[in-house]
Amino acid sequence: MRPQAGKPDSGVAGVDPAPADARAGAAGLVVIGFDARSVWRSGLIVMGLVAALMLVLWLFEVTRHFLFLILLAWLFAIALEPGIRWVVRRGRSRGTASAIVGGGALLVTLLLAVVFGSLFFTQISSFVRSVPNIETSVINWVNGRFRTHIDANTISSSLNLSPSHIGSWAQTLSGGVLGVVGSLSSVLFDLITVVVFGFYFAGAGPHFFRTLATGMSPHAQKVFLNVYEITTAKTGGYVVSKIVLAALSALFHGIFFAAIGVPYWLPFALFVGITAQFVPIVGTYLGITLPLLATVFITPWKGLAIVAFAAVYQQIETYYFTPRVSKKTMDVNPAIALAAVFVGAGIWGPLGALIGIPLAAAGVAIFGAYRHSYELVPEIASAEDGPASKAE
Repeated sequence: MRPQAGKPDSGVAGVDPAPADARAGAAGLVVIGFDARSVWRSGLIVMGLVAALMLVLWLFEVTRHFLFLILLAWLFAIALEPGIRWVVRRGRSRGTASAIVGGGALLVTLLLAVVFGSLFFTQISSFVRSVPNIETSVINWVNGRFRTHIDANTISSSLNLSPSHIGSWAQTLSGGVLGVVGSLSSVLFDLITVVVFGFYFAGAGPHFFRTLATGMSPHAQKVFLNVYEITTAKTGGYVVSKIVLAALSALFHGIFFAAIGVPYWLPFALFVGITAQFVPIVGTYLGITLPLLATVFITPWKGLAIVAFAAVYQQIETYYFTPRVSKKTMDVNPAIALAAVFVGAGIWGPLGALIGIPLAAAGVAIFGAYRHSYELVPEIASAEDGPASKAE
């Protein structure tokens, strides 16, 4: 068979020598081709991204404790910021103001630790030893009211509340701070790290941020300055207000607990004050759980008095203390605050739960400064009013 003129001989009879993609195009098909160099380049990019992510996760795991200390130092610094600015406005330099305010805060903390530290850990140790008795009282009350036959020993063994476990916990707690948080060297190192970086952020923080801003464009510098001012002013005031409200709550609850003879009144009062301010929505109810369980099944009137006092104080705090302490600070949505507590606790444990809300406050402040609000459309605006508005 002779080849046709104008067409090269393919060497195989009956085979069209035209390219495969031309034949596919003529048939209406889509041909996907892979370039070897593009495949290799894409694979290397993906592997590089995965390696970078693994490196970041590894670095975070290694430096997680140090980052936690830096966050504590930053919160310590912004808590001092309102006082520092007050002193600076009266003619003092920022370094002097940081030393005065920060030194005063450390001195007050040290005095409180000296005066109440021994009593606090003694009462904590006694409370841990009394857990089996509290458990027995609760079970006896339940058996007497509901005619059940719950065995206290079975519950104790399932919850690891045997006398040997309780004794070991009490022995650990009775050792004081070192028995709870670790050795002397690690405690001192953590405290020194927080204090040193806290004073640095408080005293030289603005200079440090100006140094960082020199490597940014003018527009980026304005954004950076705005973010710094928002997080320092609003979040600092938020942290201070929460600390003040927690201290007031702990003070009044402690006085009331001591007056009616609640055992372990000091740790219970601190627990109520901290949870009420740093655990949103359920903080107050969670705070009175421990003193209520420790008293209501032994002396019922004390349990009722605790509930009544907590309800009255919450109203006083909501309508009197909070508007005066927090009148110049921001507020955080309870759902966001509660989520921040859980995230902080999941990353850094119980103390992480405490710093979760201030970090969320900083994020909310930044988001609120740059978000653009729109007027609600009539459908959504009317939906907020509920069925009553539709009935009208």
